[in-house]
Amino acid sequence: MNRYPMFSPQQLLSFVAVCETGSFTRAGERVFLSQSTVSQQVRKLEEMLGKALLERTSHQVQLTEEGERLLHYARRIIALNGEAHDALSSQWQDGIVRLGVPEDFAAATTGLLAEFSRMHPQLRLDVTSGLSHELSSAWQREELDIILIKQIKGNKPNAARPEPMLWLDSADFPVFERDPLPLVLFPLNGLYRETICQSLDAMGRSWCISYSSASLAALVAASAAGLGITLLPASCRLPEHRILGRESGLPSIDNIELALFYRPNATAAQLALAEKLRQFCHLN
Repeated sequence: MNRYPMFSPQQLLSFVAVCETGSFTRAGERVFLSQSTVSQQVRKLEEMLGKALLERTSHQVQLTEEGERLLHYARRIIALNGEAHDALSSQWQDGIVRLGVPEDFAAATTGLLAEFSRMHPQLRLDVTSGLSHELSSAWQREELDIILIKQIKGNKPNAARPEPMLWLDSADFPVFERDPLPLVLFPLNGLYRETICQSLDAMGRSWCISYSSASLAALVAASAAGLGITLLPASCRLPEHRILGRESGLPSIDNIELALFYRPNATAAQLALAEKLRQFCHLN
């Protein structure tokens, strides 16, 4: 007999909706319940756990530390509920493939993924695009079956290839000679961020963060416009960029790779998609 109280899926749905919208009213609209009902369901969760999950003010709703922890589990429980339904329904006889890809490969792989989905009409394909460290964390939590990520060489993937990197400045509005040096970076824990900061510290250069974004496209545009230097894959270089070469004193970065991971017990469908991604990205 289960000695733990059971989470109500509807309560979890309401809780996640509040977390993602930042509002009980908007959460109610998302889950088709009244604002008061959503608030009541979240309070029942708090009473069951004996902990405050949200900090409520007249202007905003913020997660507590316990709320952040529950949010991860709530999303997993909701996803597993959907997967169980799909796995046992006749619609998805070939199962489910959950794939994570970095933002700069999201658009590039849409044709391949659409073709794969058409070839497997009884397979449910779930694709998530995000920062590599977020995809890696989701992989470790077993929320994804296959991930294609950028990583510093270390964790051994199923297939990989080096990812050429370039230090980039604006061609028309260069900022490399400024002091402190303005930087264009991913948010905290984003790939390349630590490498950039450590490289400049080793050079004795003072720096400041002038632009931070989780969007690769935004970083590309910001650096080209002259908001700061950055370190990005060579494929991201625009004509408006100036490459900072050896004369700048910046180190050559050769420890980044594009890596593909899938599980030892991968299904035939997952292996088939992984192989298509390996070929498309020229991984070894």
